[in-house]
Formats: sequence, C-alpha cells, structure tokens
Amino acid sequence: MIVLTGHSLTIAEARRVIYDREPVAAALESMEAVRKSRAAVEQAIASGRTIYGVNTGFGKLADVRIDGSDLEQLQINLLRSHACAVGEPFAEEVVRAMLLLRANALLKGYSGIRPVVIERLLAFLNSGIHPIVPQQGSLGASGDLAPLAHLALALVGEGEVMYQGQRMPAIQALSQAGIPPLSLKEKEGLVLINGTQAMTAMGVIAYLEAEQLAYDSEWIAALTIEALYGVIDAFDARIHEARGFLEQAEVAERLRRYLDGSQLITRQGERRVQDAYSIRCIPQVHGASLRALRYVKETLEIEMNAATDNPLIFADGAVLSGGNFHGQPVAIAMDLLKIAVAELANMSERRIERLVNPQLSEGLPPFLSPEPGLQSGAMIMQYVAASLVSENKTLAHPASVDSIPSSANQEDHVSMGTTAARHAYLIVQNVRKVLAIELICALQAVEERGIDQLAPSTSQLYHQARRIVPSIVADRVFSRDIEAVDAWLKQQAIRDRLAGGASV
Repeated sequence: MIVLTGHSLTIAEARRVIYDREPVAAALESMEAVRKSRAAVEQAIASGRTIYGVNTGFGKLADVRIDGSDLEQLQINLLRSHACAVGEPFAEEVVRAMLLLRANALLKGYSGIRPVVIERLLAFLNSGIHPIVPQQGSLGASGDLAPLAHLALALVGEGEVMYQGQRMPAIQALSQAGIPPLSLKEKEGLVLINGTQAMTAMGVIAYLEAEQLAYDSEWIAALTIEALYGVIDAFDARIHEARGFLEQAEVAERLRRYLDGSQLITRQGERRVQDAYSIRCIPQVHGASLRALRYVKETLEIEMNAATDNPLIFADGAVLSGGNFHGQPVAIAMDLLKIAVAELANMSERRIERLVNPQLSEGLPPFLSPEPGLQSGAMIMQYVAASLVSENKTLAHPASVDSIPSSANQEDHVSMGTTAARHAYLIVQNVRKVLAIELICALQAVEERGIDQLAPSTSQLYHQARRIVPSIVADRVFSRDIEAVDAWLKQQAIRDRLAGGASV
C-alpha cells in the first residue's frame, strides 16, 4: 500500500502503482489539510470575495463575474469546453500516472477542493478505471488543460474509460464498479485540469524506460566490445577518476565488471593502440546521458509533489494567483531526456556498423551473413538502425523553445512540455529498437569468435538473450527478431537478467 502525503512520492513508488497496481491511500493528516483548505474557500465565497476560477470566468475572461447560482455549472462547463484533445489515447500506464499524480498534488492542501475529489481519483486508480485521454492538444502552460479535462470528465460520469479490458462510457464503468459520479462544487473543475500531470506522467514513464535502457546499453555494448576485440585499457578507473564525472566512472566500472574474465578483450598495442570512439568513449558518452537522466529524475520528483494549480489557498486564508501550472521545468527536463537517450542510439548504431562492415569488423563475416552474397545477413538491420537514429534527431528538436500565445494573448508564453514528453517517449521506443539490433548483431558476432571465450557475466547474458532470438543460420524476416528483443528489453530490467552476475 502506497500512502500519499502530497510531499514524498518517489518515482520508485510511482512505478509500483503504475505497473504493479499497488493500492493507494491518502494520509489522514494530508486529508485534514485538504478540509481546512476547502473551508477557507467556502469562507471566502460566503464573504463575497472575487476569486479567480471560483466566481469568475477563465483565462482572458477572468474579469467576468459569475452569479452565485451558476458557480457549480461553471465548473462542469469548464470540463466540457476544455475536453477537446485529439489523437491517439495515452496508454493506460500514463493515465494511471496522471490519476496518481493529480491526487498527490491535491493532497498538499493548497487547492481548496473537498476530500471526496481525491477519494474519487484514488477509487479510479484502485479499481482500474482508466479514462480515455487523447494525447495531443496541451500547450503545457495553463496546465495540461485539454488532456486533464478528459480525465476529469470521467469522474463526473461523462466521456469514456477503459475498464476490465473494455472501452465503455464512464457512467457505465462507474455503475459496474459501484462508484457514484462526482458532483463538482466551486473551484473543483478548475483544480482538476489546472496542473502539469499529463506531461509529468508521460515524463515519468519515459524516464523509467530510459533509465533501464541506459543500463541495458552497457551490457549490450560489452558484448560488442568482445566481438571486436576491444581494448580494455580505455576503461581503466584512473582515466575516469582523472576527469571527475561520477557517472562516467560508474559506467567504466560496470564495463570492467561485465568484461572481467573475458578472453576476447585486448590490451593496448596487442591488436591496436586504441579503439574508435563508439567503443573507447562509451563511459564518457553514456555517462553524460546518465548524468542528464539523474537531473530529469530530480525534476520529475519535485514536480510530482508540487502544487501546480491556480489560485492556491494558504493556511492564513490567503488566496493567491500565480503560475505554478507553467510546465517549463518539466519541458526543459524532457528536452534534455530526448537528447540524452538519443545519444545512446547514436553510439549503438555506430557500433552496429563496426560489427557488420567487413572493413571494420576485425575479420567477422561481411554483414554477419552465413553465406555472404547469397544471403544478406544483418545488412539491412543497420539501415533500420540508421533510420531510427535519424528520426530521433528530428524528434530531439527542443519543444520548450517554442511558444504560441493563447487566450487572447493573456497566456502569452507556453512551455509545450507535453509535446516534449510525448516526443521523449517516442525516442525511447526508437532507442530500444536500435539496441535490440545491436544485441542481435553482437550475439551473432561473439558466436563467430567463440562463446566459450566470453566473460562469465556476458556469457550469462548471451544465453538468456539466445532464448529470445536464435542464431542467424539463414536469412529470415528479421523484423520479428527485432520486435521480440525489443519486447524482452522492455519487460525485464537488467537486474533481473543478471541475477547473480555483475550488479548495476
């Protein structure tokens, strides 16, 4: 059971809720803060104060005063008008993260909603009711308005959801689950959509998969190093201590552990003095990506526990309008993640080229073909890797440097953070496929060298991977192999693959 406080949710805990379906509850003391915040809103309404989004219009219409008899209708109108996102729906994992993060943010007690709103979000999460939320349409600055409106509509029994494996009207799922539809009170519609939970949820999913890929890229590279008689001296601890980047030193250390006991690695001067950069500079490049990913994780965990709606209600009764819904911190982090992960594929594709190119492969068969000429072997797999790497370069263009004013120029700078997060996830998917291709090629190459000469750790990994993809004994439809390895890499963490071997 994960207990949410609004202040302490970690990515590790989020992972358990998102993927393992661990139940979630709200901390009692946090719910008490929520009640106090709601009381402050009700007191302010009773006193006749003008409060943005409670008794006013929204955006450029903030100066339009709303009659007291229409305040609840104002909130449902807001959800209906803002639920205009388009495109393919977010995956269920992303929607689960959105529900989790929105509930956690509201538990900080700055939003002025009733506890029942949080209880309903958690009921959806624990019951497996996942609103259909189209991916496109958020500017990422007044919050993720359009996507979150689709999420919120399901709470009131409108829109569609996935429940028990079926897509159905939200009201039908609520009836089957025994959950009454929510009736919104003042401010609650605005609270539900005025946050960064779509971009942050997508960011968390992208980060989790990117972190796993960063570790996978190392042991896959280790197999390639063995296949190419790589020079181990480049990973000597003294080199990396001399520069001082912790992540670089950690990558070099893991490579040394993976390669410990290998009969295929060489020393400088034995076959060559030094390797090409895609081999020799793995610690420097992969380490830089890991360093960036750690910044991304820090940013996401701050935002996961942030109050991101507007206005905020404080313990002294102050109702303050600000801009915590602006997604710029997450947008920049997602753009950085894109660059960091894309570089893993850039390096991997160059190693693939060295494995298949007979001018670079230290005597391996051309294109790792069993019968060069008659059979093409891995020739076109390198083409696919190059195509994916090129696509990543387009996707890696920073979204956060763009801005288009909205709401009659009231909202004149936006973050495009949700676009950044979506593109980051697409890059992660491409990178995994490139690494899958490198692994297929590396497995074939080390067979040519002699698997009895592998290091104990890489030997263990070789045999596990061979359960997924067989040796190339004749040309076949290699897309099936790539997809199979891609799925395997996505499903199992390196720690599971290397149980009892070199730890990461």
